[in-house]
Amino acid sequence: MRSLLPGTLVLLSLWLVQNALAAQDADEACESLPAEIHLIKEEFDELGRLQRTCNGDVAVNKCEGQCSSQVQPSVVTPTGFLKECFCCRETFMRERTLTLMHCYDPDGTRLHGDKETMDVKLKEPAECKCYKCGEYSR
Repeated sequence: MRSLLPGTLVLLSLWLVQNALAAQDADEACESLPAEIHLIKEEFDELGRLQRTCNGDVAVNKCEGQCSSQVQPSVVTPTGFLKECFCCRETFMRERTLTLMHCYDPDGTRLHGDKETMDVKLKEPAECKCYKCGEYSR
């Protein structure tokens, strides 16, 4: 019976560690979600004069969610606490070209023809995950 006890403790310890890691992963819900923003872009000539203003509501992706963070007592750190903070952020960005459909001259008159739309490039998150706060992956 004694020979089973150390093995049982090892298995129990492994089970506890696995459950703690699974609980931490369950707490992390960082993902790329759709969002809608109102975008306004102004176009100027070579002398800096406003030529037209275009706007529109566009669908983009954003990173949103929560990541596990903790503060625990520590005799090693000067503050007496060890902080492990994680933030939800992009793993990489993707560039997209969007078309703004509502363009106006400086007087507010709606434009038509080749000036009635404007293509705009923007970057948005393609995927998101939890990173240690302060670390950048660009």
